[in-house]
Amino acid sequence: MTEVMQAVLRLLPEAPIVVKTAAPRRLFETALRRQIEFVDMVCDAGMVQIDSLNVDTAASVRRAKAFQQRVPQLAAAEAAFLRERGARAVIGDIPPLAFAAAAAAGVPSLAIGNFTWDWIYEGYPEESPRELADHIREMYRKATKALRLPMAGGFASLEGITNDIPFIARDSRRNPDDIRRVLGLPPRAGGKPLVLMSFGGYGIEGLNTAALGALRDYTIATTDIPAREHRIKPAPGLLHVSEQQLDAGGLRYEDLVRAADVVATKPGYGIVSEAIAGNTALLYTSRGRFVEYEVLVKAMPRYLRVRFIERDDLLRGDWAPALEQLLNQPPPPDKPALNGADVAAREILSVRT
Repeated sequence: MTEVMQAVLRLLPEAPIVVKTAAPRRLFETALRRQIEFVDMVCDAGMVQIDSLNVDTAASVRRAKAFQQRVPQLAAAEAAFLRERGARAVIGDIPPLAFAAAAAAGVPSLAIGNFTWDWIYEGYPEESPRELADHIREMYRKATKALRLPMAGGFASLEGITNDIPFIARDSRRNPDDIRRVLGLPPRAGGKPLVLMSFGGYGIEGLNTAALGALRDYTIATTDIPAREHRIKPAPGLLHVSEQQLDAGGLRYEDLVRAADVVATKPGYGIVSEAIAGNTALLYTSRGRFVEYEVLVKAMPRYLRVRFIERDDLLRGDWAPALEQLLNQPPPPDKPALNGADVAAREILSVRT
């Protein structure tokens, strides 16, 4: 969404933007050089992560049902905010609350995403009653328009108002060797392949970081921030890039993806799209029961060199065989368009009241 906001501001520099999200403020302030108004707010129930690779499905559904019970009051409060501020459009990626509030305030709304939450929760039929998905679909139907990204699932509730758009991706403009120099690494030519470990702030229980640090033929780097009791432990040979180092070097996360030869991760739209933009290979493992996973796994080989690694091999740090095979794969067949943010920005400005 930061890419979309930047595209909107290129077309309409004076546009005032209010961001309401539970995501960290720094992600927006780093990407958007101008001042935005930031409001810390939980906009949907999301998923309950045990760690970066495991979801607590029962707890996720319980939280979603509890959140949906609060939606009428939340939508009324948000509608009042929209009217008070004279909002001209509401953009959501892709919380149902956004569209319920916009409809109540009489403001046009635009949904952007590659999946919908009714589709996600329907993937847990033994835990999730049909009423939950039905309630979410009812709110999605209040949207004015939907923009569907590639590698998508769901969107039945938005049928008739959905347009397909190209990938939206954070795309580095930096030279890979320049990025490596800032990190204190040798250039690609003659240097070890750089593997960026990208599993986010939930940590990975049982990851053998000592074994990763012992992979002599590769440099393993990560920015992942340990959280709760699951820690990515420091190890010799494992390069940890702190947020302060990124800031000091004028780097963003997409620059690390561009500089890397491989990203090791669980499949998710954000990291997959960044790897496509950076022409970076992807070593991936299962992310547990999450219906988006199968859609991504089916689509990724069109756009990326990809290779699956078993969870046990990932945790043991036994990455070398998979990395060697991955780096010897031929280029992917397709080079997709990456101008989805510009397309989305034009659509946003077209639906404003």
